[in-house]
Amino acid sequence: MEAPPPLNAQPPVAKPDSNEKLLIILCHLSLFLGVGIIFPLIIYLVKKSESEKIAAHARESLNFHISIIIYGLVSIFLCAIFIGFPLLLAVMVMALVLPIVAAVKASEGNFYRYPLCLRLVN
Repeated sequence: MEAPPPLNAQPPVAKPDSNEKLLIILCHLSLFLGVGIIFPLIIYLVKKSESEKIAAHARESLNFHISIIIYGLVSIFLCAIFIGFPLLLAVMVMALVLPIVAAVKASEGNFYRYPLCLRLVN
């Protein structure tokens, strides 16, 4: 007989099917597709009642896009006192690198939480 799993064990995570995986990856890479914040918003609104996996990734991507917009606007405002230039550069690097990392993690079936992301959409 096998021993029962411990009570605090995480349940096995089901891998998303190919359509779910494609939508999840596209949500993270929407900035590179030229649709930015619009695509994750549409996917979140359409799929939130159908698939929690897609909704969770779309929500995370949407929160990241909103955060990047806010950080970019604050950085542009701070360019008047010259501190905004390095901040704007950091925001641009974050906006380019982190969605790629998230898409790679999503393609492996994992969930990626963006660092320094404001959680405005729940």
